[in-house]
Amino acid sequence: MTDASGASQPADGAASGAAQETAQETAQRRVRVVLVDDHRMFRTGVQAEIGETARTGVEVVGEAADVDQAVTVIGATRPEVVLLDVHLPGGGGVEVLRRSAALMAAADRPVRFLALSVSDAAEDVIGVIRGGARGYVTKTITGTDLVDAIFRVSEGDAVFSPRLAGFVLDAFASTDAPPVDEDLDRLTQREREVLRLIARGYAYKEIAKQLFISVKTVESHVSAVLRKLQLSNRHELTRWATARRLV
Repeated sequence: MTDASGASQPADGAASGAAQETAQETAQRRVRVVLVDDHRMFRTGVQAEIGETARTGVEVVGEAADVDQAVTVIGATRPEVVLLDVHLPGGGGVEVLRRSAALMAAADRPVRFLALSVSDAAEDVIGVIRGGARGYVTKTITGTDLVDAIFRVSEGDAVFSPRLAGFVLDAFASTDAPPVDEDLDRLTQREREVLRLIARGYAYKEIAKQLFISVKTVESHVSAVLRKLQLSNRHELTRWATARRLV
């Protein structure tokens, strides 16, 4: 097609076809995501940054603020990727991973987890990676890089913030890295917190105050820890924790 001067102009059909191809590519790259973070304003910010599906290809299909909500929403929506904060009410990101193990292991459509946290502490990083997360990025990440990380994790890649990548490799390769402790892995994150405080000599009331839970809840956690570790009392529990250098 030419204009009055004879110069070639793109046909309307060609332009329309190109736009359709771009739209199809975006649709093909679409990833369904659940946001799990106990700070509503942060979830709102992430949603605004990555949730414009036509532009990013990311569709936010659910949000959660604690462990129970997360497990419910993830089970109901079956997203490709979960953006998971490490520190959550109800047991933390590790507990979400533990309770989502069957979904992660699904052969047809596995749910994959990408930790997104302000923390770069060794125990947080190693804890969620051992729990089954495919990657760990800090909240300093840009929106563009986060979208890229989401797509890479959805495809099965492992993704880490640059500074953490070498750290994770070193931690798992080092002979000084702590071995897998099956007994300890039976405990939820909250149960581990209670265990450490009991082993340090804290009274139930002091633990309740420090963890912002009731004394009855502390008693329930202690009973669960004793049962899972097959111990009889807090004195045996203290010896067990001390032997593993958890105190």
